[in-house]
Formats: sequence, C-alpha cells, structure tokens
Amino acid sequence: MDFNALFSQKNNVDRLSEKDILQTHGYIELVKAFSRITYQSIYLIDYQAKSFEFVSDNPLFLAGLTATEVMEMGYGFYQKYVPSDDFRMLITINEAGFSFYEKIPIEERKLYIISYDFQIQNAHNKFILINHKLTPVFLTEEGKIWKAICIVSLSTNVSSGNVTIEKLHSNLVWELDLLTGRWNSQKKINLTEREIEILRFYHRGLTIHETSEKIFVSIDTVKFHRRKLFEKLGVSNMNEALVYALNNRLL
Repeated sequence: MDFNALFSQKNNVDRLSEKDILQTHGYIELVKAFSRITYQSIYLIDYQAKSFEFVSDNPLFLAGLTATEVMEMGYGFYQKYVPSDDFRMLITINEAGFSFYEKIPIEERKLYIISYDFQIQNAHNKFILINHKLTPVFLTEEGKIWKAICIVSLSTNVSSGNVTIEKLHSNLVWELDLLTGRWNSQKKINLTEREIEILRFYHRGLTIHETSEKIFVSIDTVKFHRRKLFEKLGVSNMNEALVYALNNRLL
C-alpha cells in the first residue's frame, strides 16, 4: 500500500508564500530542546515536502532504528513498521481528520489536537500499542497545515483506534466512529479535586495507607475513589490511570 495515501488532498500544500516561509525561523531548535527534556517521542511533519523534518532520539517510536534513519524513511517508515490493518486505519483517520479540520475557522485551527492509537513494531520485532497526538505548528495563508508536531507515548488502551479531537480550553471532545466516519461530540472527562490528589500522591510513590493519612480519610475511602477513577477513565489500575491523566492533561 502506497504511503502517499496518508496525505489527504484536502490538505494539499502545493505552494508557499513568502509570509509562510518567514514564520518558521529557528523553530526546530526549540523542538530539539523540548525533545531533550521529555520522555515522549517527538517528530515534525512537513506536509509540503511530505517528509519528517525532525525525529527525536527516544527509542519508543524508532523500531530499533536511529532517528536519522527514521527521518530519511519519512512516511515509508509507517508502511514498513505499522501492520497493514492499522495502516489502512491511519488513512481513514487522516481523511476524517482533514474533513473535520476544513470546517474549523482558520484562526482557530492551531487550537485543535487529534489523538489516536495504533500498533508499531519495536526494536524486538514485536508490535506495541502507542498513542499518537498531532497538532499544527504552521499554517499556510490558505489555512492548510504546512508543519505539524507529533507526540508519541505508550497507549493505555488495549486496541487500535480511540480517535479523538479536542480543542484547547473547550469542554468538548469529538470521537470518530471508524465504521461510519462520523464525529460524535461529548463532554471531556473532568477529575474531582480528591481524584487529582490521589493521583498525585500515587505519582509520588505513596501507598494507599500513606495517602489516607495525607488527606485525612480512611483507607476504604481512598480505595473507593480509586475505583471511581478507574471507572471514569476506563482503566484497570493506578499506573494506567496516571498515564491516562498525564497524556490527557487532567492533572
């Protein structure tokens, strides 16, 4: 399957104005600096060149290759290291995502983030499920995405898909039905103050008993809040809950 199918005609960047080009001065150095202080994998897409402009050294996304090798492969990397079913899903997500994006006012387009899960081969030739988030960095004067930044981390879900779009400072999230291609809106998950406290103490390594002493409640109450947290986030343990909360900026 040709990786060019991942580039939607809805976002065809065939020309750049002088104003478009001027906005990019020095930005890659900022991305490189950020990549040095985060555990997540980061890479930059250039939709005009149909290539990767930068790939960080974090091994999660590299499939046993070097960052330079992945950058040179560009979208061919997906073709080689993503299973065929997930590759076809990525094509569907791209088309649906850009259809959604076309309806957004140009001045708001940088406020949106698309997130989805897919499998990728790791350095040991096994497939792992990753979460992939993408948001625009630079738009053309016509409002097309010219460059985008992508953040990759381990997924807390059990299967591929889980496609969502969210807008910064909005209380809504849109979920993609992969069977119908429709986006369905719903309210974002919000954590209570108590749930946030419990997650933060877990992040610091505190036990249930230590947490109960910190927040002056019984151990059973802490366990109750943990169960409610698992139910709300759709996870089965505190580690998954913490990863979900961090990945979705709930803390």
